[in-house]
Amino acid sequence: MENQEEFLEFAISKFLKFGSKRFTLDDLAHEMGISKKTIYRYFSSKEEIVQESLKYLLTGVQTEITEARKREKNNPIQGVISIYRIGLNNLKKFSPSFLLGLQKYYPRANELFNEFRAKEIHDCVFDLLQQAQIKGQIRMNVNLELTSLLYLNRLEYVLFSSNNLFDKYSSTELLEHLVINNLRGIATQAYASKLS
Repeated sequence: MENQEEFLEFAISKFLKFGSKRFTLDDLAHEMGISKKTIYRYFSSKEEIVQESLKYLLTGVQTEITEARKREKNNPIQGVISIYRIGLNNLKKFSPSFLLGLQKYYPRANELFNEFRAKEIHDCVFDLLQQAQIKGQIRMNVNLELTSLLYLNRLEYVLFSSNNLFDKYSSTELLEHLVINNLRGIATQAYASKLS
C-alpha cells in the first residue's frame, strides 16, 4: 500500500455507501487489489481503519468549514448557512447504516464523530450565532443555546430518522427548510429579508 491517504479515501467512500459493518476487509482488499495481509501491515483492526478513514473525511470537512468561516467572517449568519451547506453536501454521501454501524460496532469512531460534531459544528455554529446576535442580525430575546439544541444539532438524525430525506429532497431544499427558515425565525426584522 503505497499511498495511505488514497487507501483511507477509498475505504471511507465504501463505508459511507455500504455501511461500516457490511463492507468487510475482504471486500476492501478485493476491490483495492491487495491482500488482507497488506492491510494488516498498516492497521491493527477494522475498527482502526473505520476510525482513521472517518478522521480523514472529517479533516476534509473541517478544512471546508474553516475556509467558509474565513469567506463569511463579516456575516456570521451566512457563515452558519455555509457550514450547514457543507454538512448537507457531505451527509448526502452517508448511508443511514453507516451512522448506525458506528454507534453499534465502532465506539471509538463514533466518539470521534460525536466530538467533531460537538466541537466543529455545535461550538462553531453557536459562536457564529452569538456574533450574529451582537451584530443585530438575531433578536436579543432568542435563547441561542436552546435554538441550537432544537434546530441545528443532530441534523443527521433528522435526515435519516425513518427515511433518508436525501432520497426525496435536494440538499438545497433541505438547507432551506431545516436551517434557513429557522434562522429567518430568529433573525431581526431588518436582517430576515437578506437571508437566502
